[in-house]
Amino acid sequence: MTQRFSLSRRRLIAGGTAFAGLALTGCQPRLSGLFTGADTHPGDYPTVQAVEYMGRLLGERTGGRLGIKVFAGSQLGNERDTLEITSFGGIDFNRVNLAPLNSVEPMTIPPSLPFIFRSVAHMRRALDGDIGDEILAAMEKQGLIGLCFYDSGARSVYNTRRAIFTPDDMRGLKLRVPSSDLYLAMVNALGANAVPMPFDEVYQSLAQGVIDGAENNWPSFESARHYEVARYMSLTQHLFTPEILLMSKISWDKLSAEDQQLVRQAARESVPFMRDLWDARVESSRANIVASGVEVNDVDTAPFAQQMRPVWDQFLVTPQQQDIASRIVALGEQMAKQEKPS
Repeated sequence: MTQRFSLSRRRLIAGGTAFAGLALTGCQPRLSGLFTGADTHPGDYPTVQAVEYMGRLLGERTGGRLGIKVFAGSQLGNERDTLEITSFGGIDFNRVNLAPLNSVEPMTIPPSLPFIFRSVAHMRRALDGDIGDEILAAMEKQGLIGLCFYDSGARSVYNTRRAIFTPDDMRGLKLRVPSSDLYLAMVNALGANAVPMPFDEVYQSLAQGVIDGAENNWPSFESARHYEVARYMSLTQHLFTPEILLMSKISWDKLSAEDQQLVRQAARESVPFMRDLWDARVESSRANIVASGVEVNDVDTAPFAQQMRPVWDQFLVTPQQQDIASRIVALGEQMAKQEKPS
């Protein structure tokens, strides 16, 4: 079941606080041409740097008339709240994971499914083409303009108790997940107990034993310092869910056709910039974590993937979703055949 954004009183107050903060910084997007951007990641994260790069491109190509001021590190709120604020024009650009969009836009479900992508290369090729364009276009009816996809890497399980080799090893573990029905169903299907929790509460919850583990990519595992308390990292690589850069349709509609084209082009050009940073960040994060003594183990993912069929059946409910999922799977099979030696 999907739902449109609807602001609660608490979130509206939070949004007003965020707007007041913008005013205090002297940032007046619609008047000065300096757009606001939101990101929950820290300022040195590749997605933040990519949107800042996009802002520099816009500045260079408009003689400084357009630009983007990114408020990183959840300064404007968590992803769910900033999405709502973006939908009614309070924030211009927003970088979010697909998870909080799953309950709002059905077309974000297929690329969010566990084990639908075989690799980073598979994910990138699918979303750089027609499949990605269709998902981006679907965002407009939610008051959002989909501009491009960024990497979020391979997500794997880490915990404080033991190495994970088979689904049986997951049983009984309390694992943090984002607030997403899909993530809940995925982790519960593997026999663990899914615990929805904001990302900024995970470190303390791990340290205090409120949860046993979580799942995420190498850079997030390092930047949030979760590896200091969760000393087992098991490479389940269950998700290659991308992140998405959105623009408020209200802000978009105020642009001329020429400026809209400039924004789309700058967003596209920010993707390879982000990926270069991302790939380097993944390698350095992994090296740092391994050097810290975290126990890292490979996993045969086939038994995990086999348990996801009911999850796919539960969430692929429309013909459009099923078509996108089938095309992603077919592309992966085609790429696998091309990679095999003749």
